[in-house]
Amino acid sequence: MAKPVIFTIDDDPSVLNSVERDLRARYGQDYRIIPINLGKAALEYLKKMEQRNETVALFLVDQRMPEMSGVEFLTEAIKTYPQARRVLLTAYADTQAAIDSINEVRLDYYLMKPWHPPEEKLYPVLDELLEDWKAHIRLPYEGIRVAGTLWSLTCHEVKDFLTRHQIPYQWLDVEKDPSAQKMVEDVSLKGTKLPVIFFPDGNVLIQPDLKVLAEKVGLQTQAALPFYDLIIIGSGPAGLAASVYAGSEGLKCLVIEKAAPGGQAGSSPKIENYLGFPAGISGDDLTRRAVSQAKRFGVEILSAQEASQVAVKDAYRIVKLKDGTELSCHAVLVATGASFHTLKMPGADTLTGAGIYYGAAYTEAMNYKDMDVFVVGGANSAAQGAIYLSQFARKVTVLIRGHEPTASKYLADAMNENAKLEILLNTDLLEVKGRNTLEQIVVKDTKSGKLQTLDASALFVFIGVQPQSKIVSDLVICSGKGYIFTGPDLMVDKKPPLGWTLERDPFLLETSIPGIFAAGDVRYGTNHRVASAVGEGAIAHALIKEYLKTL
Repeated sequence: MAKPVIFTIDDDPSVLNSVERDLRARYGQDYRIIPINLGKAALEYLKKMEQRNETVALFLVDQRMPEMSGVEFLTEAIKTYPQARRVLLTAYADTQAAIDSINEVRLDYYLMKPWHPPEEKLYPVLDELLEDWKAHIRLPYEGIRVAGTLWSLTCHEVKDFLTRHQIPYQWLDVEKDPSAQKMVEDVSLKGTKLPVIFFPDGNVLIQPDLKVLAEKVGLQTQAALPFYDLIIIGSGPAGLAASVYAGSEGLKCLVIEKAAPGGQAGSSPKIENYLGFPAGISGDDLTRRAVSQAKRFGVEILSAQEASQVAVKDAYRIVKLKDGTELSCHAVLVATGASFHTLKMPGADTLTGAGIYYGAAYTEAMNYKDMDVFVVGGANSAAQGAIYLSQFARKVTVLIRGHEPTASKYLADAMNENAKLEILLNTDLLEVKGRNTLEQIVVKDTKSGKLQTLDASALFVFIGVQPQSKIVSDLVICSGKGYIFTGPDLMVDKKPPLGWTLERDPFLLETSIPGIFAAGDVRYGTNHRVASAVGEGAIAHALIKEYLKTL
């Protein structure tokens, strides 16, 4: 396979030579470096590259060029290579133009001249952008292939698992692709079971357990140690933040995740109000960075492993896994988050994964290109999902029970401005219809009482949340809805809860059992925002550190 290309353009020969030299020194082994001194000539070269099916990974372009500015070049170039990363080389006087181009050409970064030393000012920026590019680009395919049908829950679960773990795969629909159907038949001995997963090494998995799949794709599923300073259950923003700080302080830290890293935030197509990302960041990008950061500090992250129980034994906390494994630790952080409520009407269970999906817009959107789909819910997750789906679907109808969306204003405004979105307020979902796949939904206008039956290709559900606290609900004090009480919420008449054995009061994020902490959406009184969860994870680590000093 031909190497992907890093394109660099500057009309100053000395600058162009210097950039080329630095790029070859760092990236020449994995990328082809192409330096060109004129924007128009570069655009002609891109046309030839497109004809040869070559790939551009990154454009590094000077802003101030005589016949065509860097922004003007990028405006044309991204029409051919929209996934290539974009960096502008600027002088101080061009800073405003660079900032304006963040929206104009979705600029990834701008670098001030001079960029020396490159080890400090050039390579760290390009390293990160190229990693991002590799995580999203579709090169001529040589990887995992998943054969199945769109209307299968097990197929959806495998696709969602791979997508959320950012493991590239090619989807083969056996109902539309005769060659895929034949591939499945060739490896199926006793009837057809889906999905069938084909690996580059020739191995095949048929309707695999997710733990088996996780092991095959190289994810860690077994703990390396019997004992840890801290075990974190859940790898959403709160759990990952706590793990990063724990690992950076040298604690032996294990994270247990039954599904995929990132929690609800990890499936968000775009988070635009998280500090430090003015152009926004997708949930999977944020998750990938956090996971990489945690692993860099020595944190272990178990995938496709479910914690089934937490227990106390003397000064130790015991976490039992669903497969029977027991792990001991000094402290536990419950960061299991919350899940969307499931639909209770008849037929909803049968159609789950066959047209009805819970928070899976990012995974399934491309399968509903030019179709009419529905979103249930009016909060941030629903709005983000609807906006993302509108990039693929012909029409997205958002069903909101209340009289207005509860999403942040910037999301509500974006929905109202989107021509492919229709918002139905004061609308209840009453019924779903379909034999093997979702076909229709029945909704009611709560003001007029009018019923409507609407054709639906898919229904994406983002309604309410329920805390995932079952593993400790018999051990620690929880609210009536299952949220875990911590710190001041445990105090009654300024006294610790019944059974509290220590002289001190519970720490801010500590539960009714010393050494067991909670953070994020599973905790009573939390603010359901990514930044809040990250903050709670950081605070939890600080409090756990204080707790460990008392042992």
